[in-house]
Amino acid sequence: MKTFLRSFTAFALFGTSALSFADEVVAPVANKGDTAWVMISTILVILMIIPGLALFYGGMVRAKNMLSILMQVFVIFCMIALLWAIYGYSVAFTEGNAFFGGMSKVFLKGITPDSLAATFSKGVFIPEYAYVAFQLTFAAITPAIIIGSFAERIKFSAVLLFTFIWFTFSYLPLAHMVWYWSGPDAYTDAGAAETATAAAGFLFQKGALDFAGGSVVHINAGVAGLMGCLLIGKRIGFGRESLAPHSVTLTMVGASLAWVGWFGFNVGSNLEANGLAALVFVNTLLAGAAATLSWMTAEWLMRGKPSMLGAASGAIAGLVVITPACGWSGPIGAIFLGLASGGVCFWAVTLLKTKLNYDDSLDAFGVHGVGGILGALGTAVVANPGFGGTGVWDYVANGVAEYNFTAQFISQFWGVAVAVIWSAIVSYAAYKIADVIVGLRVSEEDERQGLDVSEHGETAYHL
Repeated sequence: MKTFLRSFTAFALFGTSALSFADEVVAPVANKGDTAWVMISTILVILMIIPGLALFYGGMVRAKNMLSILMQVFVIFCMIALLWAIYGYSVAFTEGNAFFGGMSKVFLKGITPDSLAATFSKGVFIPEYAYVAFQLTFAAITPAIIIGSFAERIKFSAVLLFTFIWFTFSYLPLAHMVWYWSGPDAYTDAGAAETATAAAGFLFQKGALDFAGGSVVHINAGVAGLMGCLLIGKRIGFGRESLAPHSVTLTMVGASLAWVGWFGFNVGSNLEANGLAALVFVNTLLAGAAATLSWMTAEWLMRGKPSMLGAASGAIAGLVVITPACGWSGPIGAIFLGLASGGVCFWAVTLLKTKLNYDDSLDAFGVHGVGGILGALGTAVVANPGFGGTGVWDYVANGVAEYNFTAQFISQFWGVAVAVIWSAIVSYAAYKIADVIVGLRVSEEDERQGLDVSEHGETAYHL
């Protein structure tokens, strides 16, 4: 039952955390249990990306493009890690304006082993380095999700150039808009709260709830993927030849690893190992299970047979939809969102994609974009204490605030609209720049040969 953001600024925010019996100032210290959990969560999110997302996507492409997917995910992770340390963390999580942070922590300047980051409880901290590493993994997975939309036909150089531009001008500003605030200790009274909120990110000020990345990660990436598959064009043979996955087995393994990693993604976002973290854990488990069954049922009814690919996709859809809501929903709300996402995302990747005739290769938009929008808007429903949600914490009153569904839904709509529009504009510009500098698409000959050989000079399988 905390308010909705993770913060990074903590250390020495408002002087002291406690007074000794001799009225001497006692410096705040990191909570060891919370610190351990955040570092474990960081490892889990790395597992979610490599190998989780890489194998999930890799199994869905044809064998001749398997290594290209693994390479793209792996290298994007490494590249974003460095960009995050050089300037990303500073732009996302230092004070600037409502849309961009500042440059005061470029190259992680000023951060030491003694630097602290705020959690969601007053007076409770973790090392800032732990927070830097945890948020790095979020920054890394987001552009890696995008590649699913234009898999099997893009130049590797274009992927890297696009990722650099998009990360800088889409991911970082949205992360700042949604997740930057001064920390709970800034909210001492109404006046201090007003001042602190005025210095926060734009969507924080609008009251948009995004516990673990519904807008920052999933909508942002899904919209970028849709723009990519539209600009790059369809794969050769789309709608005429079989483009079936080469290994549903690997896709299932990747989905399972991603699900395990998602507990770090969602539960770690609480930044504390407490009762709310346990609720987020349960919500993440139930939403994924409900969506798996929902997608499977929809596919069974429409196509006559339930598929493993559908079940794995359903699990990911459920995990996507609960991501923004996981800290505010009750368990039944999580099941509700999961059931809804399975059906809605199945519709998006079948009927909607067929009707609009676009080639979203691995359904990054259909699952992450559509699921993220559903989850962001649905957060306003499941957060309602009347429906078993936790409500929104008021740090001035130190209690749950009175819940206003209409106001919260409008706040959620703000979050969705800004994420969609911002990502679409930046993505379009980034693709166009990459196209001018290196070209987006491989030649027809290289595409037919497969990107493993044409782009990387190797093959995944030797027969």
